[in-house]
Amino acid sequence: MRYESVRLAGFPVNAKKEKRGEPDLSFCVLVLILLSMGLLMVLSSSFARAYYDPGKVTGGNGAYFFIRQLIFALAGTFLMFATSKIPMSLYRKYSVHFLVASVILLLLVPFVGTTVNGSRRWLVLPGIRIQPSELAKLAVILSFARLISEKQGKMHSFKEGILPFAGIMALIVGLLMLEPHFSASIIIIAIGGIMLFLGGVNLGWFVSAVLILGSALAVLLIFFPYASERITTWLDPFASSSDEGYQIIQSLYAIGSGGLSGLGFGKSVQKYLYLPEEHNDFIFPVYCEEMGFIGAALLLCLFALLILRGYYIALKCPDRFSFLVSAGITSLLFIQVFLNVGVVTNLLPCTGISLPFFSYGGTALMTELIEMGIILSASRDAVY
Repeated sequence: MRYESVRLAGFPVNAKKEKRGEPDLSFCVLVLILLSMGLLMVLSSSFARAYYDPGKVTGGNGAYFFIRQLIFALAGTFLMFATSKIPMSLYRKYSVHFLVASVILLLLVPFVGTTVNGSRRWLVLPGIRIQPSELAKLAVILSFARLISEKQGKMHSFKEGILPFAGIMALIVGLLMLEPHFSASIIIIAIGGIMLFLGGVNLGWFVSAVLILGSALAVLLIFFPYASERITTWLDPFASSSDEGYQIIQSLYAIGSGGLSGLGFGKSVQKYLYLPEEHNDFIFPVYCEEMGFIGAALLLCLFALLILRGYYIALKCPDRFSFLVSAGITSLLFIQVFLNVGVVTNLLPCTGISLPFFSYGGTALMTELIEMGIILSASRDAVY
């Protein structure tokens, strides 16, 4: 057996290479619990929408969205356990290849992508429709983790520690803006910043980045009416209750009507075509209406436990790459949960961000489960 010296969160650690252990059981169980709860909520929240659409996509089958989500969940669970068996060294080896593939897919979207609700974000492949932005999030984490690991000790310099990473983010965000996909752009920037922070970049660069992003936001609000309308609606949704503010108002009605204990599973009123995207980005208000404050608190606690366990696994990883990947994926999970709950409660401006394991969507669900599988792979090498 041989030893290697690695640096985790700034501390030198001696890691011993030996036979891989079992995946982290607690993390795995939490993922499966949340996945099961998400499937039940897709069934409850979507059947009215599916039944109302006879002869078009769903054929009047109230279980249409649930069946599709179940298929994606089963396939994603298989991929989660499969990816948990792949050594982290292979993820490191092919991380840049995955990034290049993701960029190519993003390049194709403006030309051959499918448009839904005014945004061109999907590619239709034989038998499946994929959203390249979901793959790009994981690609950023994997590629950044590899580059940071290779540039250990050089992350304080602009040429080595800032420029290549900024170039990657600028390329991906630029392609996302062509769709346009503002929410994915925000997540890419946030996760990229977190990866650089974990990699040891000087804090002064983050101050500069905040100033630049603030200026970019001002330009966005001035020249993109789509974005400025979102801010106006966020500040006073009732000023346009029948237009831009309609969705968030219905969301607040759903959350408020759930009360302490909820109306009961399957008994939501807002899902009967009052609340748009009730089985997708706005599935959490339907959950709150049916399960109440107690159920919502329980769900957020489960997410918190999963996130904390993910960070715990990251801290126990024996090498820098595994630490960065595990912490990066866990941070991505936290960002998406925080932003989704913040949007549907009107804490944040409305953006199209899904709730992990709950919102309907095949690409997002399968990508999330693959990400969980990568953390489980890292946990096999963790030193507890």
